[in-house]
Amino acid sequence: MDDQLNVARLTRRGLLTGGAGAAGALMLGRLAGSGRATIPLLTAPVAVTTPGGTAQLHLAATDGWVSMPEAARAIPPFWPDALAPTPYNLYVFGFRDVTGMSSADVTAQRGHAQISAPMLVFDEYDAAKGNDVKITLSNLGLQQRPDLVDGHTIHWHGFQNAIPLFDGVPELSISVPIGRDFTYYYRPHDAGTYMYHCHYEDVEHVQMGMTGTLFVRPKQNSSPVNGDPAGTRYAYNDGDGSTRYDREFAFMINEIWAEAHYRDAHIQATDWTDFAPSFWTLNGRCYPDTIEPNGNPASAAAGRLRYQPNSSLVTCNEGDRVLLRLASLGYQNHSMTVDGIDLNVVAKDASLLRGRDGSGTGYLTNTVDLGPGESRDVLFTAPQVTPGAGGYATFLLYDRDHAHQTNAGGAGYGGQLTQIRVYPKGTLPAQTIPNT
Repeated sequence: MDDQLNVARLTRRGLLTGGAGAAGALMLGRLAGSGRATIPLLTAPVAVTTPGGTAQLHLAATDGWVSMPEAARAIPPFWPDALAPTPYNLYVFGFRDVTGMSSADVTAQRGHAQISAPMLVFDEYDAAKGNDVKITLSNLGLQQRPDLVDGHTIHWHGFQNAIPLFDGVPELSISVPIGRDFTYYYRPHDAGTYMYHCHYEDVEHVQMGMTGTLFVRPKQNSSPVNGDPAGTRYAYNDGDGSTRYDREFAFMINEIWAEAHYRDAHIQATDWTDFAPSFWTLNGRCYPDTIEPNGNPASAAAGRLRYQPNSSLVTCNEGDRVLLRLASLGYQNHSMTVDGIDLNVVAKDASLLRGRDGSGTGYLTNTVDLGPGESRDVLFTAPQVTPGAGGYATFLLYDRDHAHQTNAGGAGYGGQLTQIRVYPKGTLPAQTIPNT
């Protein structure tokens, strides 16, 4: 179900199982019902925690418009798309968080897709807490393409789901038709970094933007090890504190082929064997948008990045242990690099890396390679710095393939490039929400 993409074999209506197996709004109120957890809906990224009881979330699938950097080289007629309403320029499919909204408000989100999808954060299942996860998916249809009656699903990529009904692969489970809802049930037993995506017409729907990061926090957070104080956070149940971190930042790595997005908006067919990306993205944005602050898709004041709410800017203090959660649902290989900071890769595909004797954690590098459908958990310790303008020192996090550092092949830096800003010790307050 999670095979990597073989572009040459796939068409839009073709081999659905061959695709790359591929979460903001303000608090909208409490969920009714005994034993249900309160879901804090925060400005992007959305962080869903499960302190006790069943966590319940509501996502809507639809289409919409987003904005690639305005200074990018034009690709006529494919980009910027002449149909796009100002200030947007690219047609997409995506998921929106509609938890707590009335039925009328949910329906009103049709045509307002978000990329990347809301970031989802859950606690590892604890029988004493009963913290299961339920995610309701509503298919709102496509505003730009009312002729296209595609279903949608949620597939939790890499999740060891023993119930095929909730796996999201339409041949084996259920696809949600337009105007209908379906509730997925999960019991997240294994900590780690995952992804989720629509698995209906997955080659097309993943490319169009229906992808998001999802991670499960370990039980060890409730029982710190090695004398660590209460409140210490770990990436995994490591038993020795080796995956302790102070700040975390998640990245959905992807590519965007403007021609395919144009063809979907203009009711034309796409030959996927011609796949040739135009933009390379982190959390649905290209540099320099990657370093802009988090946005809020519920607010028009968010401007042209309204529906690309997740920033990729990394901020930390000297000495902080920083966790980078890297996930790729693109169709190409990527090599994420940091010059001047050692990166400790501690997990691959939601599995903690250990030596054969069970000792040690991962390996040190300055470049982290990911293929389609893969994830990596990477730790680094922020070095001592001499602050520059702005009161911080800057390190670059980028894909070392030069072509992936451009916007539509134009001049100047773009694409999969962001910054790590290291401040003097004690400058930034403790982080409470990922990617802030």
